[in-house]
Amino acid sequence: MTTIDSPPAQSHPDSEPTADASTQPARRKRMLTGDRPTGKLHLGHFVGSIENRIRLQQEYESFFIIADLHMLTTSNTRAAIDQVSANARDMVLDQLSAGIDPEHATFYLQSAIPEVSELNTLFQNLVTVPRLERVPSLKDMARAAGKDEMPYGLLGYPVLQAADILCVKGDVVPVGKDNHAHVEVTREIARRFNHLYGDVFPVPTLIESEITTLVGTDGQAKMSKSLGNSILLSDDAATVRKKVTSMYTDPNRVRADIPGTIEGNPVFVYHHAFNADRDEVADLEERYRAGRVGDVEVKTKLAAAINAFLEPMRERRAVYEAQSGLVDEIIVDGTERTRREVQTVVAEAKRAMGLTGTYNQLRRKAEQARKRRGA
Repeated sequence: MTTIDSPPAQSHPDSEPTADASTQPARRKRMLTGDRPTGKLHLGHFVGSIENRIRLQQEYESFFIIADLHMLTTSNTRAAIDQVSANARDMVLDQLSAGIDPEHATFYLQSAIPEVSELNTLFQNLVTVPRLERVPSLKDMARAAGKDEMPYGLLGYPVLQAADILCVKGDVVPVGKDNHAHVEVTREIARRFNHLYGDVFPVPTLIESEITTLVGTDGQAKMSKSLGNSILLSDDAATVRKKVTSMYTDPNRVRADIPGTIEGNPVFVYHHAFNADRDEVADLEERYRAGRVGDVEVKTKLAAAINAFLEPMRERRAVYEAQSGLVDEIIVDGTERTRREVQTVVAEAKRAMGLTGTYNQLRRKAEQARKRRGA
């Protein structure tokens, strides 16, 4: 593997577009997705979105958000905020290790781009409270955060997410199942804005993953950092073996000679997702159903398969970790590049709405009045 000796150069627009748009090259379509900086990423993140990010990163101009403003909707203590920079580094490192090429990706910190909040304000008036209350995942997020009542910011989560997507004119959004309804709100806001003010924003397309939700190792809920039922992309081989050994399986199978259930069994869900040896998986399933294989063998082979899946990530991680400050530079360069893009898009949106013209009229009148007084 080639070692990266310096941060990759990000492309920057060199000039404003000329009046004759026909002479300009067609805009490359863009992908926008990302995560809240609440900790390291796990296998659920990989199947839910990262796998598609890797697959699509060279087909689209790729923007990956570190969504720390979204984090505040459920975790806004000073202690949580103090962890954002470390968590941001971990998140970006996880994605680089998984296979995101920094030369084809722009990572940026959401809170460092105030124009996103300005666009969020403009979008708030294009969607109703009853519409947002119908987004099913918001109540789930509130419950998971231990909140008895929904904060205003959490209710508006999909609107801010629309600002995230449309501030860079995102065309495609690869996200996990929890965010499907959020992306639909974005599509509605884009259509509503374009109807009222002219075509400014693309109506983004949701890209679904093959596995929309990965059950946790406890078999009780989806994989989650907060529930402690996850296998991290950064786990070493011994940690993976330990976690797999303790995985939930068919509770009715108390002996190896009792036929077991495959459907919904987390061990086999993971085999299908991460074991590249399909013949081995088929053999294990056949013997499991017949009561001719024990959980120990099934889990041992699963741990080996997951470790084989993660080993290339560990190798790439070692390369990136050896270069102190590289991840920080990637985030800072990406944030500065993204802010320039967002400033251009927000200015375009305000011109379309007539807000820029309003202030210009007031300014011209004010300048005329000053001149008259000074004459």
